[in-house]
Amino acid sequence: MQVDDKELLYQFKQPEIKERAFTAIVKKYQEKLYWHIRRMVIDHDDANDVLQNMFVKVWNALENFREDSQLYTWLYRIATNECLTFLEQQKRKSTVSFNDVETGLSNKIKADQGFDANKLEWKLQLAIQQLPEKQRLVFNLRYYDEMPYEEMSRILETSEGALKASYHHAAKKIEEFILNH
Repeated sequence: MQVDDKELLYQFKQPEIKERAFTAIVKKYQEKLYWHIRRMVIDHDDANDVLQNMFVKVWNALENFREDSQLYTWLYRIATNECLTFLEQQKRKSTVSFNDVETGLSNKIKADQGFDANKLEWKLQLAIQQLPEKQRLVFNLRYYDEMPYEEMSRILETSEGALKASYHHAAKKIEEFILNH
């Protein structure tokens, strides 16, 4: 039986069961968050590192979570920020342009054992990696996580209209990429 978030947050504030409550939060959300992160950073090991860093931040900040938003929304926001920080660090480390980092992400996809450039699912992954960071994030949240724009707006702190426009532009670019490759 899964405990609801309000109860988990209440338990987290009890010193004697704090760790158990946090473990329950991790178990409840880690898979969804892992895939959200993985779609942004591509590599499994990188995704695990980002997820681990994210949960360290959550552990340190959960005490002060004001519950203005749902726990899930708050966790996604932290995961998204960790992804963006990780990608920024990759850009700085490589001292190359962001286009080279994007090419690196595409190369990681192509290096996958099951990669087949003729399969639509692989073309879709390559197309997504060609998108600017913000469009890629919006597309992934909407397409894979089926997240409503209202929820996305809270996570990304952007208007619903801007998110809809980003998704529309991303979908058009992906369609163009797939038709031309």
